[in-house]
Amino acid sequence: MTKPFTPNDLVRYIYQEMPEVEQELLMQALRSDESLMQEYVEMLSTIEQLNQVRLQPSERIVKAIKEMAHSTGLQRV
Repeated sequence: MTKPFTPNDLVRYIYQEMPEVEQELLMQALRSDESLMQEYVEMLSTIEQLNQVRLQPSERIVKAIKEMAHSTGLQRV
């Protein structure tokens, strides 16, 4: 009987947080289970998209932070 792998297992595999023996079992499962492979590919795609996101605060937020720092006597930002 093969171990049913979960999405958490896929994340551990992607981030190399899984023992080598378990990695081998997961790779075998990926080769034989099309739905697991599809979920793995989707996770990789999602991670790639998240890595490309660049977050920046709006000018309004930056201005509010600077005004708050100035009004409380904190060093100039």
